[in-house]
Amino acid sequence: MSDLPGRRPPPIPDKSPTLRDQLDNLTHLGRLLAQIWRTSKGLTTASIGLRLIAALQPVAVLYAAKLIVDEVVRLSALTPPGPGILDWFEAGLLNPIIGFLLLELALVLANDVIARMTGLVDSILSELHSNQVSVELMAHAARLDLQHFESAEYQDRLERARRQAAGRNALLSQIFGQAQDIITVITLAAGLFFYAPWLILLLPISFLPAVWGETRFNSLAYMLSRWRTPERRELEYLRHIGASAETAKEVKLFGLGDYLIARFKTLAHQIFLENRRVATLRASWGALFAGIASLAYYAAYGFIVWRTITGAFTLGDLAFLSGSFLRLNGLFQRILLGFTAIAGQSMYLDDLFSFFEIAPTVLPPAQPKPFPAPITSGITFDNVGFRYPETDNWVVRNLSFTLPAGETLALVGENGAGKTTIVKLLTRLYDPSEGRITIDGVDLKDMAPTDIHAHVGVIFQDFIRYSFTARDNIGVGRIEAREDQARIDTAAAQSLADGVIARLPKGYDQQLGRLFKAGRDLSGGEWQKVAIGRAYMRDAELIILDEPTAALDAKAEAEVFARFKGLAAGKSAVIISHRFSTVRMADRILVLDNGAILEAGTHEQLVALKGRYAELFDLQAAGYR
Repeated sequence: MSDLPGRRPPPIPDKSPTLRDQLDNLTHLGRLLAQIWRTSKGLTTASIGLRLIAALQPVAVLYAAKLIVDEVVRLSALTPPGPGILDWFEAGLLNPIIGFLLLELALVLANDVIARMTGLVDSILSELHSNQVSVELMAHAARLDLQHFESAEYQDRLERARRQAAGRNALLSQIFGQAQDIITVITLAAGLFFYAPWLILLLPISFLPAVWGETRFNSLAYMLSRWRTPERRELEYLRHIGASAETAKEVKLFGLGDYLIARFKTLAHQIFLENRRVATLRASWGALFAGIASLAYYAAYGFIVWRTITGAFTLGDLAFLSGSFLRLNGLFQRILLGFTAIAGQSMYLDDLFSFFEIAPTVLPPAQPKPFPAPITSGITFDNVGFRYPETDNWVVRNLSFTLPAGETLALVGENGAGKTTIVKLLTRLYDPSEGRITIDGVDLKDMAPTDIHAHVGVIFQDFIRYSFTARDNIGVGRIEAREDQARIDTAAAQSLADGVIARLPKGYDQQLGRLFKAGRDLSGGEWQKVAIGRAYMRDAELIILDEPTAALDAKAEAEVFARFKGLAAGKSAVIISHRFSTVRMADRILVLDNGAILEAGTHEQLVALKGRYAELFDLQAAGYR
């Protein structure tokens, strides 16, 4: 099979999973059933009850048919009481067969009603379960650390878990259907065993080859799906950048449309070829195994016909036995193929439940200390070092400085100098690899992360542009106060977002962004003012602005920071910016290089020092001369 340059070849398993492997995977079914039960106890009970009744229907219908056939044979041997049907009625000869016909009709009608009710219950329960799993998935993701979201391996696991959250609902009906089929098999097999016990021995010949084939191809399909998760994420990424509002301008101006389409088609075609190969093999072997099953059935059928000819069985027995064997043959295959399908699905369930087993590493202490509010002394980095998990490179090392309470500190340095990493450590999105960070002498590790986040207002350069109303876009800054319009008004005025919102047709009720039909998009600078409003919405003890004015013009930036200096009075603040017009407003500036402090001081002191800061300042100032 040809492969894309640089692409990994698909894995081909050397052997089918052992019974132990499948049983280990089946342990996930217990967790799935517990999830289903939590979703709705009433609907789960109703589905089980309906299927229990439906499981007894087939043998009852077959036996009613046997009674009808035998009664027809008996009546056909009688001397007619008269030429017309009324004569038969008046003689009372048709009463038994009419009763049998009405019984069979009632069973058939009841079966249809029960099937429709079961489908309705399962449909509702499946949707509720899908929502339940999605909620649990989102809740668990919210508890995990930032390091998980910055890991490609984690993104693969999250993508697989998302697919299973939406795609495993059919498994619910499969599991309940298996239980229903097993009960039906028991009742049919009891009847068949009563007449001809050895016929049951023919059944394994019909279904065992099919079970082997399904096990093999389920395993192969799963391994292909798992192996190609990175490529599937790439396909989703190409879909997004190829047809989204935020990428449309650049895609058009750079003429990227044909390139993106060709790249998507090449990758999608490779995955298609692999899936087609598995589907073709499954269909080919499936046809062979179906032929084997048919031969086994007709061998048994021929024996039943011969026994009927010799008088050992009645015609009613023939109808009952042939119908029972046919149903048993189909049910045995369905049960065991269903078992392999469920075993295959349980491998996918591992993608979901193994995600739930990922544990956060930034944990609250057993007895957390409260965040100092207000900050009275300051924030201290004491010989702090940090490197990302599973890497050897130190992002910051031997970092020591103090941010006194009420001071505004600016961090300056080239990309990769460690500025944003300091923010992540200060907000306890990560814990230091060595050293410690304290606020008023209390180690951040002794505080609960949620308590820290509640007292810190942070706006990153890559802030989210929520497709919510203008009110909610600011209100998310303090989510528990999102209904406090007075607080939202104040935050908007402080960030200068009030002027932006005043120009919107629906004001605070205006949907923002282009994702939805009624949405109104904003310019980059307008979005930034709304985002800064979130930081003011928090009314936090510590304010952190990471490139907060990158999209603002010089005048708007000056207005925002003039307002910020007044509002940050008495609060601690950290600013990261490449604009020295912003940086010079800080009380103190740290110049970072390769995760270490190169220079520190006020703007005037650093310019007088004629070091790296002065060099960068002169380079930027020269652009305005």
